[in-house]
Formats: sequence, structure tokens, C-alpha cells
Amino acid sequence: MSVIFQQARIINPLEHVDSTGTLKVDDNGIIEAVVYGSQTLAQSPGDRVIDLRGQILSPGLFDMHCHFREPGQEYKETLESGSNAAVAGGFTGVALMPNTKPVIDSPLGVAYIRHHATTLPIDIEVIGAMTVESKGEHLAPFGKFCSYGVTAVSDDGSAIQNSQIMRLAFEYASNFDLLIIQHCEERSLTMGGIMNEGLFSTQLGLKGIPDVSEAITLARDLLLMHYLEQHKLHDPLRRPRYHVAHISTKTALDLVRKAKQDGLKVTCEVTPHHFTLCDEDLFHAGMKGNYIMKPPLSSRENREALLEALADGTIDVIATDHAPHASHEKECPSDQAAFGITGLETSLALTITELVDKHIITISRAIELLSVNPRKIMRLKPLLFAPGEEANFTIIDPEAQWSLTSSSLKSKSTNTPFLNRSLKGRARGIFHKGQLLESDAL
Repeated sequence: MSVIFQQARIINPLEHVDSTGTLKVDDNGIIEAVVYGSQTLAQSPGDRVIDLRGQILSPGLFDMHCHFREPGQEYKETLESGSNAAVAGGFTGVALMPNTKPVIDSPLGVAYIRHHATTLPIDIEVIGAMTVESKGEHLAPFGKFCSYGVTAVSDDGSAIQNSQIMRLAFEYASNFDLLIIQHCEERSLTMGGIMNEGLFSTQLGLKGIPDVSEAITLARDLLLMHYLEQHKLHDPLRRPRYHVAHISTKTALDLVRKAKQDGLKVTCEVTPHHFTLCDEDLFHAGMKGNYIMKPPLSSRENREALLEALADGTIDVIATDHAPHASHEKECPSDQAAFGITGLETSLALTITELVDKHIITISRAIELLSVNPRKIMRLKPLLFAPGEEANFTIIDPEAQWSLTSSSLKSKSTNTPFLNRSLKGRARGIFHKGQLLESDAL
């Protein structure tokens, strides 16, 4: 039985497509035909026809920064529950960070994730650790990672502090065209910190995290890239690629802008919570644990800089940094709360509510940030709406009005500051791996 998705707004920035159209998928999950405008497709007995007037068909959303906690902390999230949360949020693929227990610092860990992900409804990419146990002392086996299909490495949550180790990471990764993803944090400045350093941390009596700590590590890494390109790595095929995780400050954004102007292969991502909230929101929150994260919610000025960078193209990706924690790790004194929040189920809605609806970016740019660019940066197969291509897309209702409740969450954890917040825009479902998975909330 084929499925015909009729009169949808089909958007794919990669193909420069934004048009009303109808798409037919055969029973093997392959796109059989696509027509645009008022044209219709022939129907056969048994075909299912879904009218998508007012809905958007976009390439399947991809989140390049997630934590599913398995192995080691399955009480927070599992590969299965994380995948269910991804589907609910409209994602057909995610990339998992390696800071599990044990750390994914060898091909054995990669094989474990891939084996247990085979039956899941989404694609799961594995990001390998940059150093053994993410301690920043000895490089992980990048070459072996590459042979297992790993395309990126990171010590997320624990930036490499030793500049010589970081230099070696750049040189080693460039041999295999591996992307380096850096959590930029100068830990001598942030140790013991809970929230952004400033007026609100002072009023709450919480140790602050100075926002310059992000820029200091980023500046060092960019200087190393400049040095290596000028003196060591003359082969254009061995140029280091660098991605800034969850960027949060104006100073860091200015460094990225300059690096791009200088021709360095640098990209960056922002999270929905950083472009939506600031430290003032934490100050006024009742239960503050769900507002504690790294990098911390920054100042209103830094938040405005993030919005400007989304609009001018400096930021390449919206990623969730989906970080589930159990209730006892959040419902506690602020200085004892675990860092991080869930994000897969609210990312699309916050993007539409806070960015598209407020005319900061277009819906086409939103899809570029949520789907096209992360796949491109991760060196994954591009998604096309063309006959013969595997169907991999997200169905979006851009006008859906809803609010998130703890009972509706598919994630195993409920640590989000967006519970009961009014939101606009929602995934109606995904089509991937030959099956249509529809949201039970729509």
C-alpha cells in the first residue's frame, strides 16, 4: 500500500524548494513521485491518502547534540525512551554524545550503541570521545572510530584544558576528516559555579560562572587552528573542522564570525533554551533546578546577540543538548542540581514560537538549522524530495497551539523549564524506515 501526502507545503532549502505539492511513498518507503502546484497523483485501490493542507513536509529533523544516558544511567533515559522523545519532537535522527558510563572512548562502545539501536524508529549517530574517559590526557583512537562510521568526536561537558592535547586532537582528527565538537569552558574560571555570574547570581547568593570562560577556550582553539593551517597542515583535504557546541555569548559569536571570515572551517550551534531564556528567568523561577545548565542561561544582552546571530547566519545549527535527569537530581537546592534539561520534545515548537513567529528567521531557515545543516556538518547523506529517494521527512503543523505537560512527555525524565508554557507549532509525525509514525497528540 502506498501513502499519498496530498497538498502539503514542501520545504527543502537544500533543493531550494518551498511549494505546495503532493508526494507518494511506496510500500518499501521509497518516494515514488512528487508533483507541485495543483497537480494530483494517480491513486490505486488500497492507497492511503493524507490531506496535509496547512501542514509542512520538511526533510527529517536531525539533532546533532543529545544525551540518551545508555549505557550506565538508564534510570534517566534509555535509547528507546530517548528515541520516543525524538519521534514526538519530529526528529528522524540524532547524534549521541559519548559521556555515558562508561564513556564511549573505543569502538566497543560504538558497537554497543549501534547494536541496540537497530530496531529503533530513528537513526542514531555516535559521537566518539576525544580523549580516553574524556579526561583530556590521552587521545582516543580516532582512526578506529572512523572505521566504525563515526564522523565526529567530542569530550562534551569536559573541554580539553591542555593546549598540547588539543593541538594533537586537531592534527589527528584532520587525518580522518573527523569533526571536533567542543564544549568551550575554561574550568579554572567555572569550578563550583552554578549560574551566570552577574546581578542575579549575587542576589541569589549562588556562585557565578563568568561568560568569558566560553570565549577563552574558543579563542585558544581558533588560534591553534590558525597556527596549524599556516605552519603544519597545508593539504586542503586535511584541514581541521571545528564545531562550537551550545554557544551562548556575544564574545564567542564574534570570534566565530571572525574565524569564518578568515576561512577557517568553523560552525556553531545554539540551543532553544539559550535563545529563549536568560539568567533573569532563573532568578524569577520557583523550582530553579530546571533552569540550571551548562553553559548557564546568560544575560539578556547575550540572548539578544544569539537572536541576531541566528538572523544573520552566524549560527549554523539549532541543537537541543537533550540532557535528561531524574527528579531527585533537579528537585533539590540549586547548588546541588545536575546541569542540563530535556529538549527534543520542545525544540521545534520553541523555534517556531520564539524565532519564526517573531520574524527573526523564516520557516525555511528554521528547517535549514534543524535538518539540513546538522546533516551536512556531520557528513551524513542529504535528504531529497525526489523519486527513488528513501522517504525521510517530518510533518509539521506550524499553527498548532499546545502546552507541554509532564504526563505527555515521552522522555523518561521531566526536567524542562517549559512545562505548561504556551507553544505554537508541533510535529504531526515522521516518515522514516518505511513507516509513518503519527503523533498521538494531534
